[in-house]
Amino acid sequence: MKISDFQTKDVINIVDGKKLGQISDLELDLRHGRIEAIVVPNSSRFFGLFGGGTDVIIPWSNIVKIGMDVVLVKLEDVRAFRQQEPADNVYEYNRQSRG
Repeated sequence: MKISDFQTKDVINIVDGKKLGQISDLELDLRHGRIEAIVVPNSSRFFGLFGGGTDVIIPWSNIVKIGMDVVLVKLEDVRAFRQQEPADNVYEYNRQSRG
């Protein structure tokens, strides 16, 4: 399967049935040649420029099934899998240092 094939699939959490979005990136273990995690951007973004500033990093072990159109994942608490992006940390630092 190609990486571009992953990016066209919707990611659905089987715990609550919510659509998390589409895969934007993969975290790879180049040493062992395997996928470590999939990255799903925050759904509130506007063309990737504005939004909550978090991505959902889903470990490969949380993927239940990869189908033709969707990737089913099992996440009990999606917030635990959110990660701040570096750009937001810079913004926060600049805002705090001025005040």
